Amino acid sequence: MFYQVLKYVLLGPLLRLVFRPRIEGLEHVPEEGAAIIAGNHLSFADHFVMPAIVPRRVTFLAKAEYFTGPGLKGRLTAAFFRGVGQIPVDRSGGRASRAAISSGLAVLRKGRLLGIYPEGTRSHDGRLYKGRTGVASMAIRAGVPVVPCAMIGTFEAQPTGRRLPRVMRITIRFGAPLEFSRYAGMADDRFALRAVTDEIMYAILTLSGQEYVDVYAGEAKAAAQDRARAKGRRGPGNGDQGPPA
Repeated sequence: MFYQVLKYVLLGPLLRLVFRPRIEGLEHVPEEGAAIIAGNHLSFADHFVMPAIVPRRVTFLAKAEYFTGPGLKGRLTAAFFRGVGQIPVDRSGGRASRAAISSGLAVLRKGRLLGIYPEGTRSHDGRLYKGRTGVASMAIRAGVPVVPCAMIGTFEAQPTGRRLPRVMRITIRFGAPLEFSRYAGMADDRFALRAVTDEIMYAILTLSGQEYVDVYAGEAKAAAQDRARAKGRRGPGNGDQGPPA
């Protein structure tokens, strides 16, 4: 009930007013049955804008930090994400990654739409980064199509660190569903997982027109932060001629 009220009464109308989203390819999202919507991740607003315009309910795998914040703000944030049906995911890898895949498969087994960001975290500079293979594992194991999705303009509207979004028009573009039945039974083959993931990321890239970087977003973000700290220790004017992150 909270999800419906939020989508159609509270948050949905507000998001349409602020972003005036231009929707392309919505017919590619199946009207029924399980499927994965895999998108690029540019802004905190992505969690809400895309689900607000998809007629069906979309359950996202959301980072566990949204559910474990301290104080009143942390409790309110956790309550909000639980209220809209999002699932906390530990991104530390290993056993946590397997648990995340199990959570996603549980959603798909119920015939629902699962939303996921294969990059694993928001892009810090607007570029598209290498996809992690969890999306491929779920697509192969569940035997469901993957609908690529591109958010265009949300980085400019609300980049990382900006509290309130700018009022501007964005585009949400869906591509034709990708199916991977030819990989049935290969969910534990790392080469198959990488091939499927790369195909999904290429479809997202084609839709978004972003520059692609063949490293993981988390690693690129950490490297950018290290460079910024090093530059701060050297002080201005002491030379940092490396390329921008």
